[in-house]
Amino acid sequence: MSEEDAIRIRRATDDDLEFMLEVFAHDDVRPYLATGGAFDREALLGELERQEREPHAFGRFVIEVREGDAWRRAGTMGFERVNNRSGIARLERLAVHPDLRGRRLADDAARLFQRHLIFDLGFHRLQMEIYGYNERAQRHAERAGWIKEGVKRKAYRQGDGWVDGVMYGLVREDLEE
Repeated sequence: MSEEDAIRIRRATDDDLEFMLEVFAHDDVRPYLATGGAFDREALLGELERQEREPHAFGRFVIEVREGDAWRRAGTMGFERVNNRSGIARLERLAVHPDLRGRRLADDAARLFQRHLIFDLGFHRLQMEIYGYNERAQRHAERAGWIKEGVKRKAYRQGDGWVDGVMYGLVREDLEE
């Protein structure tokens, strides 16, 4: 079985809400997600409704892994169009459930997501930002083909201090090579 057959991504539905809440609330996930995001039931339901209205501009996805003849939820990720004229989407909230880490599911899912956004939805550029202290996510980004574009120094307040934001980008030509 190829990697493409072992993992898939799909749009999240209301049936995925409990799983998404569980992943976002996990002690090994929450510190690495952007503060101020929609991580409660009402906000996530609002996001699922938004993706129904704006499927080419906004989306929440579920990562699934094949286990025998069934598919098991493994993680979640999302995107939002940030510039319509230039075809730019921001990717966010990539999180694999800690019970399923170590299998490089996030790497495979990220590559599937990149191709979906660029070739199926027609985006020209994808971008994301990772907290400077999240070295695991930075290693993942580079394995998945993202290009490090720079650092926003002390960009975000966290607790009593400031943290950097590390910027990554990917353009259509990066996937066509």
